[in-house]
Amino acid sequence: MTEKQAAGRLWLLLVVLASLSMLGPFSIDTPFPAFTRMGNEFAVDADQMQLVVTAYMLAFAAMSPFHGPISDAVGRRPVMLAGLSVYALASIGCALSQSLPMLLGFRVLQGLSAGGSVIVSRAVIRDMFEGAQAQRLMSKVTMIFGVAPAVAPIVGGWLLTIGSWRAIFGFLVVLAVGLTALVVFALPESHPPQRRTAFNATTLLGSLVQAGRSPAFHRVSWAASLSFAGQFLYIGAAPIFVVDLLGKGEQDFWMFFVPMITGVVLGSAISSWTSGRLTINQLVSGAMVFALFGAVVNLLLGVLPGTQSLPYAVIGPALIAIGTGASYPAFQLTLLDMFPATRGATVSLFTFFTLVLNGLAAGFIAPHVTGSLAAMALTALVAEILAMLFWVSHLRHRPGAGGRIMGKRAEPVRPT
Repeated sequence: MTEKQAAGRLWLLLVVLASLSMLGPFSIDTPFPAFTRMGNEFAVDADQMQLVVTAYMLAFAAMSPFHGPISDAVGRRPVMLAGLSVYALASIGCALSQSLPMLLGFRVLQGLSAGGSVIVSRAVIRDMFEGAQAQRLMSKVTMIFGVAPAVAPIVGGWLLTIGSWRAIFGFLVVLAVGLTALVVFALPESHPPQRRTAFNATTLLGSLVQAGRSPAFHRVSWAASLSFAGQFLYIGAAPIFVVDLLGKGEQDFWMFFVPMITGVVLGSAISSWTSGRLTINQLVSGAMVFALFGAVVNLLLGVLPGTQSLPYAVIGPALIAIGTGASYPAFQLTLLDMFPATRGATVSLFTFFTLVLNGLAAGFIAPHVTGSLAAMALTALVAEILAMLFWVSHLRHRPGAGGRIMGKRAEPVRPT
């Protein structure tokens, strides 16, 4: 294979993995512009419509601990293909729903199946690459993945101009079928039989327990999850933030998502560029300080006279997103290196923590803090402060953890 062919295959792999990761944000964000129409048809208010997000997120979270361990036992591709097939059927059910309870039932089925591709695709990167190359690829996947929340509501708004809200779920059916084709024809199996674990309940649950009993795993997981929660609060409550607080319409979600995702892409680019130049500790610490700075700016703009409207209202979330985009790839690789033999289980448990927190934020915290820009900003600041406390605790307990230069050969971190 020539160098040019190898580079082409690497870019194809990058596109496939990023596309698989994008299924999650498309599932959440594409229906946002249709919330008003759906609420009118089902005769429910905005708070009840938030259940469309919560049902998906909590179902995703409930199943997320199992996708990874199963892929450790049977391989990555079978889990992805099974998940995408069920997701396509669930999306058809969403498109045909005649009531909010019926829609929520199929959203639960979407959430239960989506992790087969979204979660397992992250383990594929660490299966196939090490050190600086893994860091760069994870950052590029995050960069491409970061575009999805900006594109998804725009696609949803465009679909509403040519059809009803049901067309949005028809689009998700087509997306699932396209991703299935990519897995079948373009994604090699990265977890060969000789590396697989036994396919039984004891082994599958044991791999989760091993990670779950590690204090280091918890410190890093909660630092990453809480840091992202400060950003996701705005994503999960986007219909309220854009329509109710900023007074915009169903075609205007781009005014929020474009700055937000620009921040994610910029942060991911920083993460890729610093590979081999900064230690993981240095990168994550600097990124989290920047996210905390963004949360403080966000609060100030939310309370000062004359700054509680566009464009000021989106500056803070965008700054938080830069910090999150820079730290998240390093967080994921740090966790994956803690348990090299059961990477699927590790990324599953981490995803579980993140999604439970995000689901609770969207369904139970958001309705109580979305009455004003200041209340949302204060909640985001609290999340960033808690994230920083967990990270500082991790550094104090493991001052050398992740301290290697990104670009050296990755050595497993011994959890303590």
